[in-house]
Amino acid sequence: MEGPLDTLLEQGLDILAEKDDSARDLLAGQAREEIAAKLQGYIGEIELFNAAYGLVGAADHQELVVKHILDSLAPLGPLTGLLKELGAVGAPLDIADAGSGAGLPGIPLAIVLKNHPFTLIERMGRRVGFLRNTIAVLGLKNVEVEQAEVEKAPQDRFGLVTFRAFRPLEPAMIKALFRLLTPQGVLAAYKARSEKIQEEMTPIKDLVGSWEVIETPVPFLEEERRLVVIRQR
Repeated sequence: MEGPLDTLLEQGLDILAEKDDSARDLLAGQAREEIAAKLQGYIGEIELFNAAYGLVGAADHQELVVKHILDSLAPLGPLTGLLKELGAVGAPLDIADAGSGAGLPGIPLAIVLKNHPFTLIERMGRRVGFLRNTIAVLGLKNVEVEQAEVEKAPQDRFGLVTFRAFRPLEPAMIKALFRLLTPQGVLAAYKARSEKIQEEMTPIKDLVGSWEVIETPVPFLEEERRLVVIRQR
């Protein structure tokens, strides 16, 4: 879509690139033009199907860009650091997006991290149809969709599993998410308020090896955003 939305997206990408050297490298040069074009195409697909499929809650174009697209990309720096930690420098690492819904954060991340294969895990058939159509429209060769409950998705496969606006963390869920991971794999949860994070982590702290909270401010959004990186025991 042309006009202010394009400008807002471009400005948001500029802000993210300024915050972190890794993000700057990913969002630079000719790659930046391709990334912006594919993100714009993705926004268009959400706008086209949102009313029928109930994909995201967004009052207008600006909210869609800020609260969903830029929000998904806000942890780009920390996630790139995780990939380096996991030995994925110059080598592909299998990444999953659990409970992907409309493809958030999986599709925006896959557009930027195009050297890594992504699997979007989603149980609802209508949303799976949207995801597969969108992947085809955008020509995303590094993305596939797995229609399954997280508890029944492929095990021991992914080096990194992301999830956003997914079910609250609790013992059964954290065990199901850990089963998706390779032995050295980690979880990256998109969360907001620190009080809520503490509330969710308290009952599962004995099930995890370690966890850390990283602030990930979103351009043009005053609300709190954090990434919770959870490692296995």
